[in-house]
Amino acid sequence: MPTIVAYHNITKGAEHWLRSPKRKEIFGPLGVTNIRTFVDAQDPTRVALLMDVPDMDVVEKALQSTAAAEAMAYDGVVPESIVILVES
Repeated sequence: MPTIVAYHNITKGAEHWLRSPKRKEIFGPLGVTNIRTFVDAQDPTRVALLMDVPDMDVVEKALQSTAAAEAMAYDGVVPESIVILVES
């Protein structure tokens, strides 16, 4: 199971993003585990996730869904800023 790092910008503040239940709602049913959150200490509008992903294709497809778009909007995620790095 690869570990991935996903980082992006947010618009609604780090505290809102950190408290959001949306990550577990979207990624939990996909089998994603060990989700950890990070905030850039120099720029709290930049955040990251570290998580274990059983099937990257499933996650990538889910990120294109309406539910994911709504979750990103709720969290203040700037979709065009998302960068995903896969453990190799």
